[in-house]
Amino acid sequence: MSIEQVKTYFKQWNREKDIVEFEVSSATVGQAADALQVEPERIAKTIAFRGPEQEEAILIVAAGDAKIDNKMFRETFDIKARMLSPEETLEHTGHAVGGVYPFGLKNDLPVFMDISLQRFTTVYPACGSSNSAIGLSCEELYTYGNAEKWVDVCKGWNED
Repeated sequence: MSIEQVKTYFKQWNREKDIVEFEVSSATVGQAADALQVEPERIAKTIAFRGPEQEEAILIVAAGDAKIDNKMFRETFDIKARMLSPEETLEHTGHAVGGVYPFGLKNDLPVFMDISLQRFTTVYPACGSSNSAIGLSCEELYTYGNAEKWVDVCKGWNED
């Protein structure tokens, strides 16, 4: 899916004009934070994992400073946390790594929002390219991303 397709997707909420395109890459959390001039933790990163069956995938959206906790992931999903390769991510989501986001997916995948995001009023997910983003509330991200539920599968973000 391209940025134009994402803009079309956001038209249903009249939010297509809120998508920001940068002249620089925003493919990593650090690059996105620099481009947006926000704290890295406010970047909503989307990570693709193998689902319960080998051919399935699930997406976790987490704060930029959060890291997947393997034990919490296993307790929540009853499977080992195994990230998809860049090729598998593109195949399942339709998005290349660096521009993965939870809306307008190529395949209907389960999307889960990590509670690490809930400490912010506004977070910034990618929007179809490695140089785009949109500012959304957590509630909007949950709705627009067709999330199944909030989960607690990350570490590092709530440590002193």
